[in-house]
Amino acid sequence: MEYKGQTAIASPPANTVPTAYSYSPSKSSSLSPHEAQCSPSFPSPPSKSSPPPSLPPSPPTPPPQVVLSPCAACKILRRRCVEKCVLAPYFPPTDPLKFTIAHRVFGASNIIKLLQDLPETQRADAVSSMVYEANARIRDPVYGSAGAICHLQKQLSELQAQLARAQAELVNMQCQQANLLAFLCMEVSQTQECSLQQQPSYTDTSCFLDDNSLGSTWEPLWT
Repeated sequence: MEYKGQTAIASPPANTVPTAYSYSPSKSSSLSPHEAQCSPSFPSPPSKSSPPPSLPPSPPTPPPQVVLSPCAACKILRRRCVEKCVLAPYFPPTDPLKFTIAHRVFGASNIIKLLQDLPETQRADAVSSMVYEANARIRDPVYGSAGAICHLQKQLSELQAQLARAQAELVNMQCQQANLLAFLCMEVSQTQECSLQQQPSYTDTSCFLDDNSLGSTWEPLWT
């Protein structure tokens, strides 16, 4: 810039430091506690929470393993119980005493042979009879089941004799009752006849005149 014949070089403007922006709340923005309570409060918008992550499907639980225990016969004989064991349906593992008693008297080979010779519909009855006979043989080694049968037959004959005596006494009581009823009926009829015979008989004799009365009535006529 030229000024009165002299060139003047304009100096650059001084570096101005920008002032920091400061916010001072105005008076209108500051609220008293009373005004804060009276001022309406707007609910905050609900926060959009993200849905929980989906869990992967749990793997299916494996079926429980069924442990097939051998039957009581194979367990006592210490052998493998096959799938089609003849003794398994009749000697379950929960009742080992049943096979123990039958095996003690008859033996395992005889039991198996007897069951194989019978049809399946009769095997259960055969096992029950073998167990019963084995129990009887253990209780009475001499007579076995024959002793039990004789004892039951003796009781049956005694009961039949008691029944016959009771029936005879019943027939006797019925006869006595019939005789008593007949005797009572006869007594009642006899008492009725006696009461009829003891009643006095009244006859009208007014039609018959005495001789004295007849003479007295005719005397005036002759006088």
